[in-house]
Amino acid sequence: MISEAIKHYHSLLHGKLLDDAIDRLLKGTAEHDLTFGVRPICTVLRPLLIDEQRYEFIRRDSELVLSAIEKLGRALLADKTLRAELDLTAAEEQIISIEPGFAAPDASGRLDAFLDSRGDFSFVEYNADSPGGLLYGDVLSEIFMQMDVVGEFAKRFPVRRVAIRQRILQTLLDCYRQLGWQERPRIAIVDWKEVNTRAEFEISRQYFESQGYPTIIVDPRELEYRGGWLRAGEFQINLVYKRVVVGELIERCGVDNPLTRAVKDRAVCLANSFRVQMLTKKGLFAQLDDPANEHLFAADEIASLRRHIPWTRKLVEGFTTYRGRKVDLIEFAASHKDQLVLKPNGDYGGRGVTLGWESDEEKWRQAIDDALGASFVVQERVEVLQETFPTLIGGDVKYEPRYVDFDPYTWSGEEVEGAGVRLSSSALLNVTAGGGSSTPLLILSQ
Repeated sequence: MISEAIKHYHSLLHGKLLDDAIDRLLKGTAEHDLTFGVRPICTVLRPLLIDEQRYEFIRRDSELVLSAIEKLGRALLADKTLRAELDLTAAEEQIISIEPGFAAPDASGRLDAFLDSRGDFSFVEYNADSPGGLLYGDVLSEIFMQMDVVGEFAKRFPVRRVAIRQRILQTLLDCYRQLGWQERPRIAIVDWKEVNTRAEFEISRQYFESQGYPTIIVDPRELEYRGGWLRAGEFQINLVYKRVVVGELIERCGVDNPLTRAVKDRAVCLANSFRVQMLTKKGLFAQLDDPANEHLFAADEIASLRRHIPWTRKLVEGFTTYRGRKVDLIEFAASHKDQLVLKPNGDYGGRGVTLGWESDEEKWRQAIDDALGASFVVQERVEVLQETFPTLIGGDVKYEPRYVDFDPYTWSGEEVEGAGVRLSSSALLNVTAGGGSSTPLLILSQ
């Protein structure tokens, strides 16, 4: 049905319907500043279309993987030996010791996945620290739903969107109330003032204030903790929507800063909590894939992990298993570059990633040698779905193939609903790393 739906959508995209689609996308981009730096977030004129049955399959199995992650997270907190496998620094150990006051550290998260041609999918990492793009996708879905071409398409293929702004606010309020606080919170969206995602914070601020919650966007370096309040100037804060990455906060401000002191004293609710620093490590996937940890999980969780988590190992000298056989890990990695990727354990945004199949033998061997002196994982390559999208290029529309990155959103460590979609002509799908486009998810509702 999806191929038929895509074909029908493309057949409608001409004349006045095409002109309207371009006009609404350009106007919406300008109105909401849907840019990353100077680049527009969305450069395509078709949403990702997925049928209800496949969406429910992804949602259901993603919740099983999420449940396993939450169990592993609790085990990591309780077991120093298990936690040591993640190579946390002393500062990271210190910051995760701060009790958040609510249940799940990952109030909102993004499980980064790739769809494949068989109708299945694979997760490659978990962005639980400061998942970006949720608000961009939410606004884009509204813009597309207003396009005449989507309205005409929906006459034959009814579609629905998943609203995200409401879900973010409700999740923040749930964390806040778990601390036992009932007064209406005053919200701070906290990240560096120079980040390229500031327009997304403005979308959040406008929505929070429209719902009656005073909100400010503030740099962590501008915060003060005095008189029992976390403050930005004279604005008193008791709920923080944390968008700053924990590792960068430690690096620039140290562990002892106004934000961490206020959280430690329970003067403010911080979501996501600092404990997500454990869950963002790429080594988490090596632990999820390790048979030695299966005792932590239920049978259906194990089945979902084996189906959706690719073979992943911490890159260290020694022996491991690959598909039931014993292998020397470094020797195996060196001789199987076309099916492997190297990732730094603690970085994000595609930085430091080496794709074996795009490297020559010398570059790959050097990447392995360099990684052995740091903290890296090696992960098996997964299939990445390609679809053709009508793309705006220099004022013209061209139909070009794009790799699809499909990222289910997680909520309160329990639920999965909605997803971000990133497209790229490169195998390294990451808007932060440069190039590519976002597009909204629309679900075929029948």
